[in-house]
Amino acid sequence: MAKERGLISPSDFAQLQKYMEYSTRKVSDVLKLFEDGEMAEYLQGDAIGYEGFQQFLKIYLEVDNVPSPLSLALFQSFQTSYCLEKTVKEDVVCLSDVSCYFSLLEGGRPEDKLEFTFKLYDTDRNGILDSSEVDKIIIQMMRVAEYLDWEVSELRPILQEMMKEIDYDGSGSVSLAEWLRAGATTVPLLVLLGLEMTLKDNGQHMWRPKRFPRPVYCNLCESSIGLGKQGLSCNLCKYVVHDQCAMKAQPCEVSTYAKSRKDIGVQSHVWVRGGCESGRCDRCQKKIRIYHSLVGLHCVWCHLEIHDDCLPAMGHECDCGLLRDHILRPSSIYPSVLASGQERKISKTNQKTVDDLNLSTSEALRIDPVSNTHPLLVFVNPKSGGKQGERVLWKFQYLLNPRQVFNLLKDGPEPGLRFFRDVPDYRVLVCGGDGTVGWILETIDKANLPFVPPVAVLPLGTGNDLARCLRWGGGYEGQNLGKILKDLETSKVVHMDRWSVEVIPQQTEEKSDPVPFQIINNYFSIGVDASIAHRFHIMREKYPEKFNSRMKNKLWYFEFATSESIFSTCKKLEESLTVEICGKPLDLSNLSLEGIAVLNIPSTHGGSNLWGDTKRPHSDIHGINQALGATAKVITDPDILKTCVPDLSDKRLEVVGLEGAIEMGQIYTKLKNAGHRLAKCSEITFHTTKTLPMQIDGEPWMQTPCTIKITHRNQMPMLVGPPPRSCNFFGFLC
Repeated sequence: MAKERGLISPSDFAQLQKYMEYSTRKVSDVLKLFEDGEMAEYLQGDAIGYEGFQQFLKIYLEVDNVPSPLSLALFQSFQTSYCLEKTVKEDVVCLSDVSCYFSLLEGGRPEDKLEFTFKLYDTDRNGILDSSEVDKIIIQMMRVAEYLDWEVSELRPILQEMMKEIDYDGSGSVSLAEWLRAGATTVPLLVLLGLEMTLKDNGQHMWRPKRFPRPVYCNLCESSIGLGKQGLSCNLCKYVVHDQCAMKAQPCEVSTYAKSRKDIGVQSHVWVRGGCESGRCDRCQKKIRIYHSLVGLHCVWCHLEIHDDCLPAMGHECDCGLLRDHILRPSSIYPSVLASGQERKISKTNQKTVDDLNLSTSEALRIDPVSNTHPLLVFVNPKSGGKQGERVLWKFQYLLNPRQVFNLLKDGPEPGLRFFRDVPDYRVLVCGGDGTVGWILETIDKANLPFVPPVAVLPLGTGNDLARCLRWGGGYEGQNLGKILKDLETSKVVHMDRWSVEVIPQQTEEKSDPVPFQIINNYFSIGVDASIAHRFHIMREKYPEKFNSRMKNKLWYFEFATSESIFSTCKKLEESLTVEICGKPLDLSNLSLEGIAVLNIPSTHGGSNLWGDTKRPHSDIHGINQALGATAKVITDPDILKTCVPDLSDKRLEVVGLEGAIEMGQIYTKLKNAGHRLAKCSEITFHTTKTLPMQIDGEPWMQTPCTIKITHRNQMPMLVGPPPRSCNFFGFLC
């Protein structure tokens, strides 16, 4: 085995992150298997060999095989000098190092991670960390810091000094209480451990590491951070510092809610030095010389940028700028006790202040938004779209009130919906893929809200079919979020149909995969379409590094479609199932099909329109479908089907037949227009006689013989983006 040791390459780390995205395992669960479970045979004291390390990766990443170059590079990166001194064999790594490393990278509460880290490195289990144990933690922090794109050359002495300050009682060791206290009060500790900061209104900055593409000046020492150099930026106020200046930084000026009666109702400017990215003053329209020193001021709520000398001419009150319709102003959020006129008395025996309350609950804070505004509740899935999701989360925390932006990986959508429960006329923006949107819609459906908010989508997933149909695009590529929010202001509400799926399996010895959903938002299919998706799904879970772009996904899909055309696993599908639409049999005898798709929206698999384009008559879509009336719950006449236009709010489904994998691949790659239109109906039932591949909204599974009933469930209000602006011959917008 190679003797070289050190950090794995950035490409290896990116590959590892892809595997982790698709894994549901926790480090603590895997650790139990090695300590007192079926993997205990691989444990050598506190160490494991290469074979044991491979088993750890297989279990934790939930894959059959991890590529040898990646597992070997990871193994060698953990071979520290400490581990070699303490073990008999050279080719071993410390299990605590491995466990700590992966626990820092996975999701979870910072408090849990801090305690887990402490217990892992308290190797003698005496309840304190001595100097050698602290040094091991510093090594791990250095390792994680490099992958967070930190400048690590000067980081070690900063970490050592910080770890000394954590020893509050000066005993020379760190207790669990001191460690947890440090995690709550020493801001860089959480960042350097790779943990996410939680939102607190106590003057803490919400730091994130950032490499600056232009000269930037430290808000503390006012010296240049340097072009392309690493620093820390606060997500809330854009306060910028060197890594070593973070602990001495001034408190964050952002308060996300009103803490006294005098602050309720009137929003004031909050000015922070620097951060004037436009380089032009919004007051006098002259240049701000941002490249020479720390100059200028920016308001964290209205985002105005001005000269220092222009400050006296600015009024005290802030209108929250161009995004005022979306922003939930801090002056509109206040503790419920202030609304009732009660005074909170603080005594030495009862130190429970407003800040100590669980401010994510509707009981702690009351919201009274500005009239004629539409506060935006934002849900972000940070894992969607690679690193795009995380960047979107950071940007919205600055553009809006951080208290209206929720990270779905932390607590899911419930806290946000509870917080906004009594807010009138609010909207919801879901930043994620189709699966994330379905999750939010289902949660809203079950929440029994007094007001059901309309939902918009910022597409961060792979397919993004629903976002395409609602005119929010096929995928976010770093566009200006401010412009997207302005488009949201002019959006229209459409009530989208949602459909219930009931799968009734027949008595058989075969076992089915679990049915992924009981609700259809986008589409359902049986046969060749689902078979291709199933193979795609299995391969992506096994080799996620091969599916890291939309273009690669399209090429893989086309390859699976080609191989499916050779084997034809779903040939003569009509012999294996019968179809009833609204209780009437659908005649498939004259067709040779390998797949049937049931569509609620006219987009599948990242933009494919299986129904095809319709030559529109002069009347509008809604008018055409309404003209068919109640007598047309079932439409099978080919001539009428030619004029039917898909409408996601007409309480009808479109049924399409697919002749084979080649046709499916041609539709997917836009070489063919559409499949065979079979029917338009309001209810459909399938009876299958053999195991067949199926999928709901892109999630495939293998289903044994069964009966499947699809019926209308309800409608959800969705926001449709403004129509695209067309250009004339000369390129001017029309």
